[in-house]
Amino acid sequence: MSGPEMAREFTALMSVQRGRWRLYVALLNTTARWPERTFNRAVPTLTQRVDALSALGFEPVPGAEWTWTEDSETPDDPASPVVLIAAIRVRSRAEVGA
Repeated sequence: MSGPEMAREFTALMSVQRGRWRLYVALLNTTARWPERTFNRAVPTLTQRVDALSALGFEPVPGAEWTWTEDSETPDDPASPVVLIAAIRVRSRAEVGA
């Protein structure tokens, strides 16, 4: 499928910023503000992530799973603190229902 019958896909990312987990949807090639939510707890559960995505107007693409990547605060410094980044493919709920 292509064109209007297929919802556009985006990448939702989650990382820790200033001690709080932040979930946001990267809307590349647009001037729109990236929708985001923050969590006041340890790593948000799968249900909390899906609920947050839903509140932002998105849902995981069928069959998509969260993937985790390890990065560092200071590139090229092996002693730098580790930064964990989670990602999942999502689609707009409005486009799916249209």
